[in-house]
Amino acid sequence: MLKVGLTGGIGAGKSEVSRLLVACGAVLIDADRIAREVVAPGTPGLASVVEAFGEEILAADGSLDRPRLGAIVFSDAEKLSTLNSIVHPLVGARSRELEEAAAEDAVVLHDVPLLTENGLAPLYDLVIVVDAAPETQLDRLVRLRGMTEEDARARMAAQATREQRREIADIVIDNDVPLEELEQRVKDVWAELVRRSQASRTSVAE
Repeated sequence: MLKVGLTGGIGAGKSEVSRLLVACGAVLIDADRIAREVVAPGTPGLASVVEAFGEEILAADGSLDRPRLGAIVFSDAEKLSTLNSIVHPLVGARSRELEEAAAEDAVVLHDVPLLTENGLAPLYDLVIVVDAAPETQLDRLVRLRGMTEEDARARMAAQATREQRREIADIVIDNDVPLEELEQRVKDVWAELVRRSQASRTSVAE
């Protein structure tokens, strides 16, 4: 099994690269999706969050009101730390379950938005960073996601810098390109991942 960490700044196109790698054959473990699952209605995770922050963080249907919780934690480092201490272990445990369920020869792709910020690179056999120029990121966030320029710049500034992400990368996928070119770049990366996976299995067998 080859464990690959995938990350990139907001608007860099990480989700598209993830989709393309899955189409090639990667097994995807999506940290964001798991983070939503572990605090779904009826879960121990949601009960712990409510215990920590009160029932005002619940929507009318009993689900987590993410904007309301975000407004509470992102302006208070201590509360954000409390939330992370609840959610991160649950996400880690579920990620390990999914990884253990994958085939022995699988290329397991961990899609982790804050991989750089949380110092998680050592957990993976290699790290792929999807990279794009800041002006490209800004254009995509404003034009495609409908953010205001101010909000987009604030979200970008809250993340690791482009240089910090590239520093931890074993492979950088430049996504300042049309989709057709990105598709070819991802296929080339997939070929390299398969080669590394086969090489690691051969060395273990020896």
